[in-house]
Amino acid sequence: MIRATKKWLSIKLTSGILIPFMVWFILNLVGILDANSSQFVLFLESFPTKIIFTLFLIFASIFYTLTISEVFEDYISNFKLKNAANRLLVFFSIIVTLILITFLFKI
Repeated sequence: MIRATKKWLSIKLTSGILIPFMVWFILNLVGILDANSSQFVLFLESFPTKIIFTLFLIFASIFYTLTISEVFEDYISNFKLKNAANRLLVFFSIIVTLILITFLFKI
């Protein structure tokens, strides 16, 4: 399979996987909008919430990395600059996702 086709399929697959996670996130966010801080912390401390939110962060990270990478492919013509931008994007995506997951599990 062509590399561009694999990338396109990966973007579509991750966006499809993100839909139920977004529904879960929105429903829970609406449910805790009127909650006080202790109720919010209790929500984040539950193990199923941590697992679901971790998966949400991982798939969101993959999705935005692939999507921004496509923007780089379309608008940066210099190969070295495009390659450097993609590498920095992946690096920062991994670092930010790991930091968020670490903070989530320390709650």
